[in-house]
Amino acid sequence: MSCLLRNCHLVSPAIELRGGALLFEGGLIAAAIPAGDTLPAADQVHDAEGRLVVPGFIDIHCHGRGGADFCDGTWQAFDTIGRGKLAEGVTGFLATTLTVELDQLEATFAAAAEYGRQPTGAKLLGIHLEGPFINPDCAGAQNPAFLRLPDLALVDRLNRIFPIRKVSFSPELPGGLAFAEGLVERGIMPSGAHTAADYAQFLAARAAGMKHLTHFCNVMTPMHHLHFGMVGGAFRCPDVLVEIIADGIHLCPEMIEMIFALKTADTIMLITDAMRGAAMPDGDYELGGLPVKVVEGRAQLADGRVAGSTVQFHRALRHVREITGLPMRELLKTTAWNQVRSLQLGAFGSLAVGSAADVVVLNDEGEPVQVWVDGKRRR
Repeated sequence: MSCLLRNCHLVSPAIELRGGALLFEGGLIAAAIPAGDTLPAADQVHDAEGRLVVPGFIDIHCHGRGGADFCDGTWQAFDTIGRGKLAEGVTGFLATTLTVELDQLEATFAAAAEYGRQPTGAKLLGIHLEGPFINPDCAGAQNPAFLRLPDLALVDRLNRIFPIRKVSFSPELPGGLAFAEGLVERGIMPSGAHTAADYAQFLAARAAGMKHLTHFCNVMTPMHHLHFGMVGGAFRCPDVLVEIIADGIHLCPEMIEMIFALKTADTIMLITDAMRGAAMPDGDYELGGLPVKVVEGRAQLADGRVAGSTVQFHRALRHVREITGLPMRELLKTTAWNQVRSLQLGAFGSLAVGSAADVVVLNDEGEPVQVWVDGKRRR
């Protein structure tokens, strides 16, 4: 069945067409039609009412939403989160794990496989394994009881259940460089996270294939005038892509400005790092076995440390747009385009012919008002 979405302000990193239209066929974009061109016939016709129509967002770092966490290890949790992410304009995501017991991880991967066979909301594009290969001194909100050294055999065991796209780990741990090389050999992106690595260790890990940094600046060696650290290393190396949590809590506005000035939108990826308290009232929650309290949208452990976020993806984009003033075409590099490039996710994040027909219609406030997945309206 074909579908025509007309009266669009089409924007992607590659094109901008006012008054254009998109033709969807077989779950793919079959044509992007400029204003004034004759519109093709289609089985269904929908009107975007002149609003922004952009590639669907891809959240590569999300733990939960709506009271559910992927590590609940149930199809119901994936269903709750997958459906909920559509409200954020997210059409694809990586289910992100926590540092939990092995049987809980295996249950999570099994639930991912079940959801992946027949997604009810946004598409599951793979697993992001955050932990358990983390420096105990930099655990943050990861449960220290279940940390372990880098272990490719464990990665293989889990990867057989459902594909892993990215592993966040501390590269300074014993065996960290060989681990990074092994991940690259398996087509998995090694990503630096929860790390006390110095600049030399960062460079060694980068040479081993670590070209991605998880929640940049957070639980990571900062830049100092005598010790460059992971943060300084990323600023110096344009081939390293960085995730940022733009929730007004994890990074101050000035830091976001500097990251965009030095790294540019070509190497930045917006994420939510959302936990189960996202899209929920303030209150008491749980994250990987640790109690978390959400107060005025800030998720924190008992000692006050931040424990993930409650931000929704479209609001993170709006926050960055307000801070940087960059045009939407440039910012859309950070919402799916770079994620696809870094993790080799496939034909997503574009309005080009042959790309997945996953698009979002945004109103003037940046709120998703229509969400399309595989050329079908899901919201």
